[in-house]
Amino acid sequence: MNTNHRHQVLFHRHAGNPILQASDWSYPVHTVFNPAATRLKDGTTLLLCRVEDRRGLSHLCAARSTNGIDGWVIDAEPTLRPEPEKYPEELWGIEDPRITFMEDLGKYAIAYTAFSRGGPGVALALTEDFRTFERLGLIMQPDDKDAALLPVKIDGAFALIHRPIADSGAHVWMSQSPDLRNWGSHRMILHARKGGWWDANKVGLSPPLIKTERGWLMIYHGVKHTAAGCLYRLGLALLALDAPERCLLRGDSWVFGPEAPYEQTGDVGNVTFPCGYTLGDDGDRLNIYYGAADTCIGLATASVRELLSWLDDNSGGPVSMHPPSVAPAGALR
Repeated sequence: MNTNHRHQVLFHRHAGNPILQASDWSYPVHTVFNPAATRLKDGTTLLLCRVEDRRGLSHLCAARSTNGIDGWVIDAEPTLRPEPEKYPEELWGIEDPRITFMEDLGKYAIAYTAFSRGGPGVALALTEDFRTFERLGLIMQPDDKDAALLPVKIDGAFALIHRPIADSGAHVWMSQSPDLRNWGSHRMILHARKGGWWDANKVGLSPPLIKTERGWLMIYHGVKHTAAGCLYRLGLALLALDAPERCLLRGDSWVFGPEAPYEQTGDVGNVTFPCGYTLGDDGDRLNIYYGAADTCIGLATASVRELLSWLDDNSGGPVSMHPPSVAPAGALR
């Protein structure tokens, strides 16, 4: 067991971090961060990176690697650009994608944040090859973000994890749809705690949920306001397989946070923000790809088995009840 100040180390930073940064791009960019991730049919790792230009607007660009670590081949131009003429919700860019391979559709679904005058909302696109895309447009109205689809249907309907901001706070919700366009059955599944907790201000999904035999493993981010600014760190929870709105376990403490220099210093310091993972052939090894300080991309490895074991030992007993679930303001019904 690796420990740091007597805490178990669950996420191991790659020695070559950051694995991708703006200087790796062939066209002018300012920063690259918050990548979605997936493994293609041939085993190639694909990252769909958020790329911000010097105007402050973001688009998405794919990078591919045979080993998921180095030798990245980056698209020579943006892979998915904002199209505000057709999709006005993308006026100020598209951000923070998360990829899910949809078993029923045989396609990859990309949930991303569309940013415009009304604020951030959740948009969706489908693709088979990351060359051409079918855009479904906005599926969750502002303010809403941190979204990903589950790879399988729940009770015969598609399921979306997302984080609306409402009067009740910034909590994680699940919504369902028969067709990926019309959404309802909104239920809160993970609430932001109160007081001095590390995740007391707001919480949100980090990478898409990880399916295990015991349930859906959730890596989520919590934000704490401090006198020096916000701290973005990661925690763990376990949701029921057949009813993801039911939280089985929730860790009491954070498990990964900004400690390396490239995570503490950048455009937005003290941020570790993963939007993607890949799972090894052994079904246990995780490659977690994260944005560091909103400036570059880091890689950390973890074990599904160790994360679940840690949850067993550090969940603090029964999961506390969250505030009454109310449909998020502005959600499509």
